[in-house]
Amino acid sequence: MLVRLMYASRAVPSVDQDTLLAILKKSKANNVPAGITGVLCFSGGIFLQVLEGGRLAVSALYNRIAADPRHQDVMLLAYDEIGERRFAGWSMGQVNVSRLNPGLLLKYSERAVLDPYAVSGAVSMALFDELVATASIMGQG
Repeated sequence: MLVRLMYASRAVPSVDQDTLLAILKKSKANNVPAGITGVLCFSGGIFLQVLEGGRLAVSALYNRIAADPRHQDVMLLAYDEIGERRFAGWSMGQVNVSRLNPGLLLKYSERAVLDPYAVSGAVSMALFDELVATASIMGQG
């Protein structure tokens, strides 16, 4: 059974661009054999991520993330059983934050900043769908 999970977390202050790149590299290496796909957005010290795959694999990964000392305030935003993946092309894609249109953020929130804590999981998922549609995701495969 396939599931889709979306969560948000705040990065501890020590997380920098090098740490982010290391996380992405390890995710890509580990996700392929586990059958997990997804997309990660990191902006303003906030992680917003969608994971897709088998229920056991996705749940186990989420539990590891929640226990990871680089994450704090981990919040589950959405968890659904799905018939097909939305992000099948990405072992772990990354939102190209430099291409984020402030108008797109304003479409879904009060201010032009990424703040999944201030909006619903459905709104955050709609934002991810638009990011995919506008080719704002990099790191395919």
